[in-house]
Amino acid sequence: MVWGFESPPAHQPHGSPDFLRRPELPVFPLENTMTVTVETLEKLERKITLTLPADVIQNEVAARLKRIARDVKMDGFRPGKVPMNVVAQRYGYSVHYEVMNDKVGEAFATAANEAQLRVAGQPRITEKEGAPEGQLAFDAVFEVYPEVKIGDLTGAKVEKLDASVDEAAIERTLDILRKQRRTFAQRAQDQAAQDGDRATIDFEGKIDGEPFEGGKAEAFQFIVGDGQMLKEFEDAVRGMKTGESKTFPLAFPADYHGKDVAGKTADFLVTVKKLEAAHLPAVDEALAKSLGIADGTVEGLRADIRKNLEREVKFRLQARNKAAVMDALVAVAELDLPKSVVQSELDRLVEGARADLKQRGIKDAEKAPIPDELFRPQAERRVRLGLVVAELVKANELHAKPEQIKAHIEELAASYEKPADVIRWYQSDNRRMAEVEAIVIENNVTEFVLSKAQVENKTVAFDELMAQS
Repeated sequence: MVWGFESPPAHQPHGSPDFLRRPELPVFPLENTMTVTVETLEKLERKITLTLPADVIQNEVAARLKRIARDVKMDGFRPGKVPMNVVAQRYGYSVHYEVMNDKVGEAFATAANEAQLRVAGQPRITEKEGAPEGQLAFDAVFEVYPEVKIGDLTGAKVEKLDASVDEAAIERTLDILRKQRRTFAQRAQDQAAQDGDRATIDFEGKIDGEPFEGGKAEAFQFIVGDGQMLKEFEDAVRGMKTGESKTFPLAFPADYHGKDVAGKTADFLVTVKKLEAAHLPAVDEALAKSLGIADGTVEGLRADIRKNLEREVKFRLQARNKAAVMDALVAVAELDLPKSVVQSELDRLVEGARADLKQRGIKDAEKAPIPDELFRPQAERRVRLGLVVAELVKANELHAKPEQIKAHIEELAASYEKPADVIRWYQSDNRRMAEVEAIVIENNVTEFVLSKAQVENKTVAFDELMAQS
């Protein structure tokens, strides 16, 4: 751990350190090498004053320089024969810096452990004056994790959603599967474009008579009525025939992703080059077999669709109800937030935003100005929720059991063609297993809170549940 000393400090004796110590503060003797005082500064902020014998540093520096001297190579000297004063001149500064960091770090860790402090984030270490002769003194300012008080859960109100898979949902899924396997046949010259057709077009748009970037394409294909294009564009092409051209105005929405054209009106010239009618496969045994249904029957296909939809409904309900539970937990909990932990979460969120910008091809994404305040509410909520959940888990033994983790992985893998491969994929990576464990713990917390709170059950339609983000 590096504390950031700028140089090996000089130390001048300033008499007894007693005037620096408040009598009411606890003093912890540690291994007869230093004494520690713990002072509360503000809410979660603490300060530990460390004093170490200077000879501990000096002896360690000397020992490390001797080890370096055994193997160091310098022009004009045989290996291992470089004089110590030459070794010290070249390596003394860096070795002293390393020793200071190591020893103060060890001292801080020991002191915090002895004082039974749960340190949040990294301490700020500064050397202080006033140490007695032969001693080094340091102030370590840091935060501790807060005491979390969770109120009476029986007074919390939580809306719990429920939903089921109906026949209409199965039919819509069948239609989607058929569309994914549709084929196209060219329409006759005199047939007009209709929904479901694949249209091949040339188009060019202009704003105030001037072309704009992305406003022109040749042999561009899209499915009429599938929502790939803006509604006005699809409305214009619908009804056109192969070989026809049309000019029409198109008003871009104010929130359109292309900022250069957002809120503006363009004139488009469209020419239809080719129209192809869609053919959807019948719902029969051939379709069932193509989708990997074991018994190759339509009944088996519908049963498989229901099973997958019910699994998706379950996961969505869990996510939605979990969010409602977490809101209720935050509302009944009292705690102070460690600023250092919030800052770490802010840094992580900002870094994630930069990575996202980079993935989108944004130039100089790593230098993009992203203010912390943009993510502060999200960071504070995450930290608050993490501390509250951890306290609830600890107090009520809601840790993830091995059998729960195993069952969750098996459920996730069940929707894949080769579940065993997916299970091995999870089990082969500790990070992925940790993510599953976290989900299981959250599920345990959700069930626990629902068992205590005032629950209002609400049934929602399948489509409404699927539309929720």
